[in-house]
Amino acid sequence: MVAADLPIGDRIRHYRGGRRQDAVAGLVGISPDYLSQIERGLKVPSLPILYALAQELGVPAAALLSEQPPAEEETADTAEAAVGRALLGYGPARSTEPLPASVLRDRVEAAWQSWQTAGDRFTKAAETLPGLVADVEHAVRTARARTDQLERRAVLRAAADLYCLLRSYLRRTGRVDLATLAADRAMRAAEDADDPLRIAAAQWNLGHVLLAGGQPAEAEELALRAAEQVATARMPEVERTAMGGALQLVAVVGAARRRRWWEARERLTRHAAPAARVVPDASNISWTVFGPTNIALHALSIEMEAGETGEALHTADAIDTSGLPSMEREFTFGLEVAACHSQRRDDAAALLALLGLEAIAPEDLARTPLARQLVLTVIRRARAMHARQAEELAVRIGLM
Repeated sequence: MVAADLPIGDRIRHYRGGRRQDAVAGLVGISPDYLSQIERGLKVPSLPILYALAQELGVPAAALLSEQPPAEEETADTAEAAVGRALLGYGPARSTEPLPASVLRDRVEAAWQSWQTAGDRFTKAAETLPGLVADVEHAVRTARARTDQLERRAVLRAAADLYCLLRSYLRRTGRVDLATLAADRAMRAAEDADDPLRIAAAQWNLGHVLLAGGQPAEAEELALRAAEQVATARMPEVERTAMGGALQLVAVVGAARRRRWWEARERLTRHAAPAARVVPDASNISWTVFGPTNIALHALSIEMEAGETGEALHTADAIDTSGLPSMEREFTFGLEVAACHSQRRDDAAALLALLGLEAIAPEDLARTPLARQLVLTVIRRARAMHARQAEELAVRIGLM
C-alpha cells in the first residue's frame, strides 16, 4: 500500500522495487531517461504508457494513479469527527451536573502541555479532546444560565483556552473549517469572560486561521489592529508585551506570505524583537511560545521562504531550541533547516535533518506536507544509499 497523496512517479519507483530502471524502460518501450523523468515528476506518462508500466510492474493501473479519497468516504469514527460532534453539541445530557471550572482548567492545561511537548501528541489529543470538548461545552451552556459570576467567568476562561488548542489541533489535521469555528468560539468565550489576555490570544489564533486559509493580508490587518488594542489593555506588563509581540509575529508571517520580505524583516526587527527582549522563552504566555528564540525562528523562516538559504542556515547555526517549551516549534525549526538543505540540493544533510525530526516528533513528520515532500525529493534525487534510507523513512511515516 502507498499513501493516497503519493505522486505517480513515486508510485512507479516504489513498485519497480529493485529492478533496474533501464530494464523496465526497455520492456515498456521507452527510454531510461524518459522513465527517469516520469519517476522524478518531470514528465506525466500518457495513458498507453501508464497501462504498459502497470502491466510490466504487475499492478493494476489504478495503483499508479495518485488521487485523494473523496471526503464523503471518510469514516465518522475519527478524532476529528468526534471533536466536531462535541463542538456541535453532542455531549452530556443537559440535566447532568457540569464539572467545576477548576477541574476543567486543570484538564485543559494538561491537554495544552501534552500538545506542545509530546512526540505522539496527535494520538494523545485524539484520546482526550473529544471528551474534554463535550465537558467544556456542557459547562459553558450551564454557566451562562447561572448567577454565580465568578464560576461563570472561570468556566469561560477554560473554554477560551481549550478552543485555542482546538484551533491548532484541527488545522494540523486538515480541518480548517472546524479550526475556524474553534477560533471564533475562543473569541466569544474570551469576550464573555471579559478577559483582555484571552481576547488577545483569541485574536492571535484567528490570525493563524486566516494564514492557514490562504488569507495573509487579512491576517496581517487583524494582527496589527489587535496589537494596537493590546498596547492599551489592562493586564500585567509581561503579558501585554508578550501578546503584542506574538501578534506582531502574525503580521510578520502575513507579510512574508505575500512575498514582502523587506517589510517582514523590518517588522520583525523593529516591533517584535524589542518585545522579546523582556519576555523569557520559558514564560509561554497563552501558549504562544513568544520569546527571543521564537524571534530567531521567524527570522529563519523569512530567509527560507525568500530563497536566501545561505543566510537562513547561518541564522539557524546560532539558534538553540533546547530551552523552548514547545516541541512543535523545535520541529518547525528542524523542518525548515531540512528545507534549506534541500533547496541547496544537499540531500544528505536534508535526510539527516529529517531523521532527527523522526526521533523527536514522528507523528508530525508523517502529517506535515512539506516533510513528506522533502522525503520524496531525497528519494528521487539523492545517491542510492541516501535514497534507500529515505525510502525506509517513507515506509515508516506511511508515505509508501
